[in-house]
Amino acid sequence: MSQQNAPSPGHSLIEQHGVDTIPEEERTSSPRDVLSILVGSNLAFGVVVFGWLPVSFGLSFWAAATSVVLGTVLGIALTAPLALVSLRTATNLSTSSGAFFGVRGRLIGSVVGLLLSLGYTALALWVGGDVVVGALNRMLGLPTSGAAYVATYSVLAALSATAAVFGYRLLLKLERVLMWAMGGLLLAGLFAFAPHFDGSAHGTYLLGGFWPTWLLSVVAAGLSGPIAFITLLGDYTRYVSPVRYSGRRVLWSTAGGLFLGLLIPQLFGTFTAVATGAGTDYVHGLIAGAPAWFLLPLLVNGLLGSAGNTGLMLYSMGLDLDAILPRATRLQATYVVAALGTVLVFLGHFVWNAQSAVTSFVLVLTAIGAPWAVITLIGHRRCRGDYDRQSLQVYNRGTRGGIYWYRAGWNVPATAAWIGGSAVGLLAVDTPVYRGPLLALTGGIDVSFLLAGGVTAALYVLLSRRSRGLAGPSGVVGVRAGAEAEAGAGADA
Repeated sequence: MSQQNAPSPGHSLIEQHGVDTIPEEERTSSPRDVLSILVGSNLAFGVVVFGWLPVSFGLSFWAAATSVVLGTVLGIALTAPLALVSLRTATNLSTSSGAFFGVRGRLIGSVVGLLLSLGYTALALWVGGDVVVGALNRMLGLPTSGAAYVATYSVLAALSATAAVFGYRLLLKLERVLMWAMGGLLLAGLFAFAPHFDGSAHGTYLLGGFWPTWLLSVVAAGLSGPIAFITLLGDYTRYVSPVRYSGRRVLWSTAGGLFLGLLIPQLFGTFTAVATGAGTDYVHGLIAGAPAWFLLPLLVNGLLGSAGNTGLMLYSMGLDLDAILPRATRLQATYVVAALGTVLVFLGHFVWNAQSAVTSFVLVLTAIGAPWAVITLIGHRRCRGDYDRQSLQVYNRGTRGGIYWYRAGWNVPATAAWIGGSAVGLLAVDTPVYRGPLLALTGGIDVSFLLAGGVTAALYVLLSRRSRGLAGPSGVVGVRAGAEAEAGAGADA
């Protein structure tokens, strides 16, 4: 919805806002709500499966656990501060990034966010659906034919789309319940699979040696979790008022929510993958190795946990597509992305190799998503959290000008830095289906995340070294390259 002047939600059950600015009187959420939504939405098999990846790479439980914990902590250090951007702008992160990329250049963030959410939505529906079908097969003897999977995926997609359409308030209530319910189910799972657990067992290392495989796990299973939220965090913190809550509280709640919400399900996935010997097929091994009494909890998590997880992803996807196509409403955009996600689920089940597709997807998107996050964080620090909210909405209103207009709506230094950093990241990535040429210079070890982030930061600082702050129409500060300021001023006039 390109509704800078969106109607007040009033008593409507369906959220009326798209990527417009949230009025102060409607910013009634708290930092605790941010933590709840991050924990509750992630206690699902779409996140659990990332804990299986290190085991499928050949690592033991302890090696896998250390790689996941390290990658998650590093990812949170980069990702969590992004929550502070939308706290100040009162809109989602991709729209907020227009302050640094330009009001048209912020489409980079929208596309990256859409791809991230689309992939993770498909993954969550795929894994959750497989758990449901497998559990019903063991419990009731229902078939595991293609028709059963199609029906299950479709039901999950419909449930998720319904939650996403109603919007933030309903999702928040849902995630509060799921945080405790799904947390209890995962805790019970530790007792269910403990008799068969051997923490020292490991398979053949995917990359031929321990350290290359361990570092692959740091990126693919650890870093990928927080990176998935680089454009999503603002969807929640835009409803938190900076008048009532400090940035420090929001930052710690975000970091805590990511830490608990990602590590609890991922380490559960690692634990159960080791206990069931699920080297190449996690869901099949999980269902086959589960005691009979734990099949019902698996079924419940597959249904409700997946609906909560994908509902939140679809909500974010709807906002990103709404930001790309301002004439579309958030509801229309949400239905479209739900259909796209369902199609990807079918492809993931019937066409692609699961492990290769998942690993390649997260590594490639990490390589192009990290540079965008680096530029946004540098820009936020430069402007000290001061934004012209009206200028951020120029593209959504279909107008021109404003202090973030730069050159035809694009900030060239930021865009060039993102392209350069992403290119280096893609050239250094190591996936099951593609190996970048720069791996020969890094000893075959995937450090694409570090290279992409480092090159992006260096390029952005170098290319924008002449940047200076400019007072906007409401006295706030925008970031503008010196030579481009005059061009922007002319467009404003």
